[in-house]
This record gives sequence, C-alpha cells and structure tokens, in this order.
Amino acid sequence: MTENSPTPEDQSAEKPVERDEDDYLPRPELLQQIDQAIEAEDAQKLNELLAPMHAADIADIIENLDPGERRVFVTLYGGEIDGEILSEIDEGIRDQIVEMLPRDVLAEAVREMDSDDVVDLIEDMDEPEREEILSALDAGDRAAVQQSLAYPEHSAGRLMQSEVVTAPEHWTVGETLDFLRNEEWLPEQFYHVVLVDPRRHPIGYVTLGRLLAAKRATPLKELEEDSFRTISAYADEGDVAYIFNQYHLISAPVVDRDDRLVGVITIDDAMAVLDEEHEEDILRLAGVGDESSLTDTVGQTLKQRVPWLGTNILTALAAASVIALFEDAIQGLVALAVLMPIVASMGGNAGTQTLTVAVRGLATKDLTSGNSLRVIRREAAVGLLNGILFGAVIGAVTFFWFGNPLLGIVILLAMVINLLVAALGGILVPLTLNRLGIDPALASGTFVTTLTDIVGFFAFLGLATLVLL
Repeated sequence: MTENSPTPEDQSAEKPVERDEDDYLPRPELLQQIDQAIEAEDAQKLNELLAPMHAADIADIIENLDPGERRVFVTLYGGEIDGEILSEIDEGIRDQIVEMLPRDVLAEAVREMDSDDVVDLIEDMDEPEREEILSALDAGDRAAVQQSLAYPEHSAGRLMQSEVVTAPEHWTVGETLDFLRNEEWLPEQFYHVVLVDPRRHPIGYVTLGRLLAAKRATPLKELEEDSFRTISAYADEGDVAYIFNQYHLISAPVVDRDDRLVGVITIDDAMAVLDEEHEEDILRLAGVGDESSLTDTVGQTLKQRVPWLGTNILTALAAASVIALFEDAIQGLVALAVLMPIVASMGGNAGTQTLTVAVRGLATKDLTSGNSLRVIRREAAVGLLNGILFGAVIGAVTFFWFGNPLLGIVILLAMVINLLVAALGGILVPLTLNRLGIDPALASGTFVTTLTDIVGFFAFLGLATLVLL
C-alpha cells in the first residue's frame, strides 16, 4: 500500500450516506414538543421550537393541525407569520389563516411578498377582503398586483411577478454591475438581466453567472443566452410550465399584446404549475375532484366525490342491463356467473393502463396528432397480445376447473376481444375528448371503464350463448 493510498477507514468514510425521506422532515419528538406547547398555550416555547425551522416546514405543521389547534397556534405564533410562511401554506388553509391573523401582521406579511405571491393570495378573495390586502401595499406594488389581476385566470399574467431587472441593450457589464449595486428595489431572487430596447421590448437576457464572470468593458450583447424566448401574458399557465420544462428555462420575460415587457416568470412558479397539473390529472382520473386535499373537511371531501360516484352508478346500471339480457344463459350455466367478472376486471385494468399513458402523453404534449396513429397501432397490438396470453391462461384454468373445453375457448375469445377494445378505448377516448376541447383526465376513466364492462360482459355471455347453449 502506497503512502497516499486510502485506508479501509478512509474508504468507508467516503461512502455516501443513505438518507430516508423522513430525514428531511421535522423529527417526531420535535413535532410532539410543538403539540405540547400548543396544548399548554406556551407561546415562548412554541417560538423557540419554530425559530430555526424553514418556512415550508412551518406551513406543513400549520396544515396538519385540526381547526381548533390551528386557531390556538395563530394566537400564540401569529405575530411571527410572515410573507414567506403565508405563501407556503395550502390555499384552502391559507384563507383561514388570513382571517385569523391580526390586520397589522397580515399587512406586514403581504408587503414582504413578491407581486406574484400577492396575486396568488388574493385572486380568489371577495372584493372587500381583496381591497383590504391591496390597501396595505404601496402605490407601485398595488398597481403591479392590479395589473396582474386584470389578466385571465390561469394565465401567464397571473403567474408572473412584475419585479424585473432590466438593462438597455447598449450597456456594458460594468454599467450593469454598478446599477445593480446601487438599486434597493431589486427582487430577492432573480436569474437574468433582461435586455430591452427604448420601447421596452425584451430582446435578450444575460445570466448572472456570465455577468459576474465577464470583464467590466464587455458589452451585454456579447453575453446573451441562446435560450432567450418571451411568453405572452395571455398564455395558459399549463403551456408556460411546458415551455420551461421543454427548453430548460430558469426564467422568461412576459410580454403584452404589443410585445412590451410586463413581468417575468421564474422556474419555481413554472414547476409549481407543472406539479399542480400532474396532481389535478391524478385526482381527476381517480374521480375525486381536481382540488382534493388532505386538509379538506368531511363536507368538502363528500361534495367532491359524490358526483363521481353518482356517475358510476349510472354506468354500473348500463353494465348490469347487459347482464340482464343473458339472464337465461347464466341460469343455465352457473359457471358463467363465476367467470364473467374476470373478463370485465381484466379489461378495466388494461384500459386504465393505456388510459394513464395517453392522458400523461397529452398533458406533456408527447402524444400529438403526428404520432397518434403509431401509438394507436402499438396499443392495439399490445392489447391483442395480452388478450391471447391471459386468455390462454384463464382458458386453461377454466378447463381444469369446470372440465369444459368449450367454456375455456369462450373465455379465451372474450378476453382477446375485451383487452383489444380496452387498449383501443384507452387511447381513443382521451384523444377524442382532447380534440373536443374536454380535459381527457376529467371523463376518460368513466367512459373507458363503462366500455370495457359492457364489451366484456356482452362478448363473454354472447359467445357462451352461441357456443354452449
């Protein structure tokens, strides 16, 4: 072993430490102490426990309290709730916290927030509450928030922050650095200096990294990034998230109808939208509403789920009516009643697999009119092969179970038919709904499940009637 060779102890020390996801959450004993401080209404102890914590963790603690504990929490800790904590709290809970906070504390918290966070806070408020928040802002910030609120809901104009760092296109690095050092209004976080012409049209941007690394005499035009692109203030926020993800942006200028700069969107806001879009798709596919949350009350949760369950009753009745058509066949051969749920269940699961891939592809714009035919052919082939494979397996099981080879053949054919239909339905239903301008995540699951139930029952019982009876 050479002098510089690492010893076994050194090598073991260099091994990366494996971390569990719970390592990034507040410790259970800390949470217990916080609960005890709330229960004892010990404001000093609660402040000591929360002082070193990140705003996002404090927001999580607030969300996980029941309404009674939350009110006590705000009474004890309300004076310390600032704009950063307020912006991290789930929307449903945040409205409650806003109502509980003393008006002076709320006003100070709002003044600390960026304009996009203020818009997010007040856009769903009633007019009197909105005016109360706006009155806490100075004239410039209030005008910026009102400008964002004038844009359509879920648009880039609502998502942007108005605080943008700009520089004339003819400036040098030195002039820009002097400007940045002398200004006090700059946002806490920004990634680019946007270059503008005399009419305030954005024509490029320079990253802070390149700006700091260049010599003072370097013209900003020489440091422009190739990734530069602008986003219309009227663009849908889902398209904004796609653009950021597709082109690996960290910020992008927002322009009005005359291509004048009105704001900037940063990656944290774009990724928050992307996360919300994915969450909404999952919730809609599951039929629990697109705004379900663990913080919802029993009444809110019931209100979101009842319509979907009511719709499922109607689709279940449609499937039951198909079974009723073959009542005599089922009475004549009891094995049909035993086996027919298998066909419908396999079709439903296969359809859900294809449906999930299709909805995800449409959301990410990977599934387009240009490649839809190829995807349809692929899913049809997969459905057919799955039908043959699992149909043969269940057909063999049926033969050994009931000793009837024809019954095994019937269920094999029914499986092939239903899994093929499930695959085609799983891709064609969301494509059709998307073409009609309907969110495919909203209704596809119900249509596909109904389709596979009806086709599965009809194929199996119909073939059994023809072949066995």
